[in-house]
Amino acid sequence: MTSSGSLPLRPRTEGARDDRRLAVRSRTVLYRCLSTADGERGAAIMSEQKPKGTFATYMHAGDQFFHRGEYVKAIATYSKALTLQPNDKNSLVARSKCYVMLGDSQNALKDAEASLKEDKDFFKGLYQKAEALYTMGDFEFALVFYHRGHKLRPELQQFRLGIQKAQEAIENSIGSPFSVKLENVGDLSSFGESEEVNCKPRGLRGLARPPKKERKQCQKSPKCEKMAKQLLGELYSDKEFLEKLLKEEGLVKAKMHNGEKLEDIILDCITYLDTRAEFWRQQKPMYARERNHRLNQQKWCRAQQSSALDPATFSLLSLEEIDAALASGNAEASLKKAREVLRVVQGWSEETVPNKLEVLGNLYSCIGNALIELGHMDKALESHQKDLQLAREGKLRDAKSRALDNIGRVFARVGKFPQAILAWEEKIPLAQSGLERAWLFHEIGRCYLELKRYAEARDYGIRSVAAADDISDRKWQLNANVLVAQSEVKLGRYRSGVAHFEKALHQAKQLHDEPARGAVQKALEEARRHVGNSD
Repeated sequence: MTSSGSLPLRPRTEGARDDRRLAVRSRTVLYRCLSTADGERGAAIMSEQKPKGTFATYMHAGDQFFHRGEYVKAIATYSKALTLQPNDKNSLVARSKCYVMLGDSQNALKDAEASLKEDKDFFKGLYQKAEALYTMGDFEFALVFYHRGHKLRPELQQFRLGIQKAQEAIENSIGSPFSVKLENVGDLSSFGESEEVNCKPRGLRGLARPPKKERKQCQKSPKCEKMAKQLLGELYSDKEFLEKLLKEEGLVKAKMHNGEKLEDIILDCITYLDTRAEFWRQQKPMYARERNHRLNQQKWCRAQQSSALDPATFSLLSLEEIDAALASGNAEASLKKAREVLRVVQGWSEETVPNKLEVLGNLYSCIGNALIELGHMDKALESHQKDLQLAREGKLRDAKSRALDNIGRVFARVGKFPQAILAWEEKIPLAQSGLERAWLFHEIGRCYLELKRYAEARDYGIRSVAAADDISDRKWQLNANVLVAQSEVKLGRYRSGVAHFEKALHQAKQLHDEPARGAVQKALEEARRHVGNSD
């Protein structure tokens, strides 16, 4: 949930997500260099073993590893899941995310493309393919797939942010199109011939890893080393350490237990760091970094002045930064900033900030949302309950609605459906728009369906249909009709279920949602068989 009054900010694009995550990726590669365990080899070994768990178990375990940042273990676990259900789209996307976090863009792209093999419009696969292309430096191709996903799912913010960061990276690499002046001079006769030759993506051309025999360290120059140091930051010391290792002839000529030379592994690590440095150079050149650094300094100075002179302005600027960090995928930075601002605001008096309860509630809401993204559901629930408590104390209607929404979301996420229902039913009188009522009734109905209380699920589904019809929202008409149809079938009212499935099928066709159309068609045929049997 975004805080009230906050404005969207440009996402921070330097280093794919942020330097800390990329430091984790680089140090993972460094760890591979100095140990005998290789992530991909471990995944291959695990995939050869016979799976002992269920698909759902492996997926859940993989998700837990991913949230803890143990990406190598997550890859191995997702690979296990894929041995049980080969070509599962969600498993491939999840493993692709892990490869992106480890900097293995090629395998990330391979898994993302595999998830799109049967369904070209699978939006999660499209987003992951765009992310893989982006981390490879193919900003133009990434932009194409961000746009494709946005066209299919315009309500998802991740595609809008992807478009924004890809456009920013392209402008940083080649300059703004408005700064280019075209002149009508020269001979265009060779244009047709050169078009095919130059059709390769811009991105990181020429950065493919050379064969091991040809892999040599590039010639150093003071200028290149200075630029590399600026680009790599704290990772530059890792590169220097690896280069020193190469000079230890007795060490680098040694072989691992699997026969691989340590020299080759070290060179792999150095090549990886060089590749990332080149990626950062194209994504955010030095001139852009210096410009952004100056802008950030100015913004920080303004924020400092505002905090001293105007607490309200300081609160608003801080909430904007917190929201922007979370929207760009940096939940840890958002959480850290929110907690820092919370400590500042707690020290203020009611006289200094008349709306102190509202500001505190916003901060607890931001903390809770960041904790949800990080997978810490218990702590997230505590923060959203504090937001609700403050809203009740201050009789803040909008804040109470927001808190109840988030509390219900946390309970539903962990499978505590009765508690989710209680929170969301309390929110019903606070819903202000038809769209909000449509999704709220639908979510409550889904919870009742999970609890096998089919009559209540049907009733809320009917209320969701009515709310969606009032605003002519086809997407929620589709969702609500499916909910009603499923509930009616479970209640043995097959004819009513068929009627609602038919409405849902019509809406899926109007939305050109092929996955939904296929699923509804299959459920409709099953319901019709029950009608035939009952006759």
